[in-house]
Amino acid sequence: MIFTKDEYKQRLKKVQKMMQVKGIELLISHDTNNLNYLTGYDAWSFYYAQCAIVHVNAEEPLCFVRAQDAGGAYIKTYLKNESILVYEEEYIHTWPRHPYDRLIDIIKEKKWDKLSIGLEMDSHYFTAFCYEKIKQGLPNAKLKDCDRLVNWSRLVKSDTEITYMKSAAQISEKGMRTAMDVINPGVRQCDAVGEIQKTLFYGTEEFGGEYSSIATLLPTGKGTSASHLTATQEKFKTGEATIIELSGVYNRYHAPMARTVLLGKPNQLKIDTMNKTIEALNAGIKAIKPGNTADDVAQEFWKILDKYGIEKKSRTGYSIGIGYPPDWGEHTLNIYKGDKTVLEPNVCFHMIAVMQFGNWGVEASEAIRVTDKGSELFCNFPKDLYIKD
Repeated sequence: MIFTKDEYKQRLKKVQKMMQVKGIELLISHDTNNLNYLTGYDAWSFYYAQCAIVHVNAEEPLCFVRAQDAGGAYIKTYLKNESILVYEEEYIHTWPRHPYDRLIDIIKEKKWDKLSIGLEMDSHYFTAFCYEKIKQGLPNAKLKDCDRLVNWSRLVKSDTEITYMKSAAQISEKGMRTAMDVINPGVRQCDAVGEIQKTLFYGTEEFGGEYSSIATLLPTGKGTSASHLTATQEKFKTGEATIIELSGVYNRYHAPMARTVLLGKPNQLKIDTMNKTIEALNAGIKAIKPGNTADDVAQEFWKILDKYGIEKKSRTGYSIGIGYPPDWGEHTLNIYKGDKTVLEPNVCFHMIAVMQFGNWGVEASEAIRVTDKGSELFCNFPKDLYIKD
């Protein structure tokens, strides 16, 4: 258990208070990150049905997992054994039978089948089949979308969570240093990523790393004009730039960072564009303080881009914390024009300045914490275009 039992209890109370406001009596949370947040459960079992179940008056949540994974739940969660509910192998890939058939039986056994039930309708792994099972199996329940209720409860981090993210940031820094060392002309992309991943897993002498919720991203050459490309067997070439986006992970908490490296002689256009990108990023960071909104930060960021005539349509940031595949974003706050989410101390987000121009691009990003008076960068690594001549 990586948090105190009291911290888990405070999380539960926060979620239950939000449930009351939304008129939800029973919450079924299928999001892997939320299951970890509410119970401490941590295993690579999210490709099967699993969820946290929260009754608005319960003393602790329930953890619903495959029987084969129950051992992990007993080890990893803070819950009493009776709060860990399992389904057997007869429900695994035996359509139309489904694990949620067992979940429905449990809800009926507990006389919860006429309650107002909140569902995470846009959660990863909560499939249409899951929803149909609940809809057909609980005809007397009032089903509603919970509007990412647990995700929003995760927005403001505890001091312990911040400590874990700072540890993850130290691993991110080491991973980026390795990237800058191993990306050279003639080196295969896959070989470079192998060394980067090794560093991210080795971590520091004090603490090791873990798998990230997103693969190390490595768009190269023309690929820098695209997003979310991964390594291939192609070799790095002189004259081409490469964007590296990665994250160290500690106790499932992430601190992502992106930087750009150029192989060969300095390219003034890329240098100038990178400097403008950094100027915009820094302008946004300067606007981060309690009481300001995500929109305030975005407006300052885009003022710089507008000054230089640079067009960027995608958001420039999102909240972060716990992460499981396929994403390290929390699906709440966006650093984008119009998002009026008010910043509070210990709100954390990944602010990304990626500029793409047809067949090339540059990028820098920072993991950031809102402090009592302003902001703090989790990582300490130069943002300038790194040139290897």
